[in-house]
Amino acid sequence: MIMAWQPQEEGLRQIIQLLKESQSPDTVIQRTVQQKLEELNQVSDFNNYLIFVLTKLTSEDEPTRSLSGLILKNNIKSHYENLPTTVTEFVKAECLTAVGDISPLIRATVGILITTIASRGINSWPELLPALCQMLDSTDYNVCEGAFGALQKICEDSSDYLEDDRQNKPLDILIPKFLQFFKHSSPKIRSHAIGCVNQFIAQKTPSLMNHIDIFLENLFHLAVDDEAEVRKNVCKAIVSLLEVRMDRLLPHLHDIIEYMLLRTQDPDENVALEACEFWLSIADQQICKEALTPYLPRLVPILVNGMRYSEIDIILLKGDVEEDENVPDREEDIRPRFHKSRTHGNEEDNNDEDDEDNLGDDGSLSDWNLRKCSAAALDVLANVFKEDILPILMPILKETLSSNEWEVKESGILALGAIAEGCMNGMIPHLNELIPYMINHLSDKKALVRAIICWTLSRYCHWVVSQPHEQYLKPMMHELLKRILDPNKRVQEAACSAFATLEEEATTELVPYLGFILETLVFAFSKYQHKNLLILYDAIGTLADSVGHHLNKSEYINLLMPPLIQKWNALKDEDKDLFPLLECLSSVATALQSGFMPYAEPVFKRCISLVEQTLNQNMANTQSPDQFDAPDKDFMIVALDLLSGLAEGLTTFIESLINGSNTLQLLYQCMQDPLAEVRQSSFALLGDLTKACFQHVHPCIADFMPILAQNLNPDHISVCNNATWAIGEIAVKLGTEMQPYVPIILNQLVVTMNRQNTPKTLLENTGVLHCVTSEIMMKKTVHLEVCVK
Repeated sequence: MIMAWQPQEEGLRQIIQLLKESQSPDTVIQRTVQQKLEELNQVSDFNNYLIFVLTKLTSEDEPTRSLSGLILKNNIKSHYENLPTTVTEFVKAECLTAVGDISPLIRATVGILITTIASRGINSWPELLPALCQMLDSTDYNVCEGAFGALQKICEDSSDYLEDDRQNKPLDILIPKFLQFFKHSSPKIRSHAIGCVNQFIAQKTPSLMNHIDIFLENLFHLAVDDEAEVRKNVCKAIVSLLEVRMDRLLPHLHDIIEYMLLRTQDPDENVALEACEFWLSIADQQICKEALTPYLPRLVPILVNGMRYSEIDIILLKGDVEEDENVPDREEDIRPRFHKSRTHGNEEDNNDEDDEDNLGDDGSLSDWNLRKCSAAALDVLANVFKEDILPILMPILKETLSSNEWEVKESGILALGAIAEGCMNGMIPHLNELIPYMINHLSDKKALVRAIICWTLSRYCHWVVSQPHEQYLKPMMHELLKRILDPNKRVQEAACSAFATLEEEATTELVPYLGFILETLVFAFSKYQHKNLLILYDAIGTLADSVGHHLNKSEYINLLMPPLIQKWNALKDEDKDLFPLLECLSSVATALQSGFMPYAEPVFKRCISLVEQTLNQNMANTQSPDQFDAPDKDFMIVALDLLSGLAEGLTTFIESLINGSNTLQLLYQCMQDPLAEVRQSSFALLGDLTKACFQHVHPCIADFMPILAQNLNPDHISVCNNATWAIGEIAVKLGTEMQPYVPIILNQLVVTMNRQNTPKTLLENTGVLHCVTSEIMMKKTVHLEVCVK
């Protein structure tokens, strides 16, 4: 019998010892323990010992027992299919006996174990849901709470399966059961009950929609619950219902808005955050303006108040540290970067990335919090109400901006930035006073104030650039450049990002100030720690994109290139810091044109080497996946993009570099890569090489053209756009020689042109290429001007 299994004393003693040692802070001991645990996974009943320690060994301390359960959870996640049936059945049975353990920590760990097993397929554990459902009726609180905790985790992790099980229809039983517990005497159980039901609102689960009236009745009953976790789940439920069943909330909308105004000021920040989500959601509803207009005088001050840094925020942000530029960054503080492949054409088709800075907030506080949510809510409401919100907001801003408390002043500046997009027209009469106010306060003694002013000023760059330079642009630019050299790392980051926005808005308006700008950016190389160095590359690349060939002056090149090449030489081929540096150099090479020639050969050779290494590693991984890891193809993508920048900048001068190299053979392989971003960058490079040195591309056309034709698929917009553009450039060069290839591309062009919702740039390129190919078929002369890049 399964339940007859008993541990051997010696084996149990060894495992307890390992569990104790694994809690040691010594990393050497931890590694040794990890190795022993992996070896023990080869022992058939090792997991029996782990579940025994968790559920039966009450003589041990709770952290050790819980750790045993968490190791078992990891083993189940990694090796479930290979575990003997006797072991999995024993673990399942023991879990069900321990659901009601007297320790909340052990109950929670058992619940995690149960949902981990259930996520591998509830149908392989048919007795689980009936057993847990029965336990809900237990008079023993621990059993009821433990069962509910497990069920909530199952509802979170396996909601799709519960919905899709049409044969057993578990939700027809579970949801009415959950609703019964909304009025339970225990706040923990009330919270579990709402938490379970909340998982099924977004999908409009029929089992819930059939009981929507009783759900709403019970929900409103809990609105004034004393328990914060219950109030939080009530707010979460209302926000979800707003998005899917507005019709059922409309009769109660007045009371709901009143409730959410109250809860957005809840003393518990987690409740206030859930309530604040309501304003974001209702802004997406057609009735928003009508519903919220009467409440704006009360809502706006609440949101501005919610934008203040909390005490815990200030501690986490080290808000009292004013100078930290010499403190090295921790690697965990540096966000992973994702390279964006090169696209030919306007960026509106390829610009769906999230604007991380749209809340003007602190990158290291990555968790969504009340401050960020309040700012986002004011932002979206400003876009709904436009200038109508200003009579309410301006007196609040006047008061907050003149406050002696820096946290209050800082929240007002954040609010000023949050409304910039929605209220720009209404703000214009006030900007001649507000912009100088912010420029003057860029030297505020508080680093967090200086940082938020950088962001808020960036939101008004478009207006600043349109005014006389002497009035706002020059003083703003000078002060931002000072902040780029700020002794505080957070201010450096905010200033660098804001200056990049200014560069994008001002473009060639910055040309008269290039010397001063470059001196500052280059000096920052010697000051910046790791994280901000990556942002500095972005600012320099954006400057090159913005001023273009105006950068091609010997004094600017002599300033800019030495530090960039020094970093280039210092970085190893496998260092991911190459990504932003290569992106930066791509922009610089394009801008400097012939001025980049002295640096072109080593840069070209390293790019070719990066592409070659990635292709070879990919081939090795494909042939022997157990021996060789898959490569990070971003190395290849950024190298291809820098080669494009070289071709675009050097034009015909690149011919000497291509001559004698294997660039076209490598490009042929890259064009066939399964990863869309690799093909996208490959086609961009092909188009640039066609323009710069067609004599090297010409012999490969017969091989390239079928691959290009296969990629005229608008499902991958950027790939299709670049392939279309490259074919257009080739067609212009080939003229009537293009005729043999026209049939394989013409049909696909017509499909793309007739397809609905095709982005503007792709339509333009497709239309132009269609005209070009039609002219070729009629043996007309093709003019370069018809091609659009």
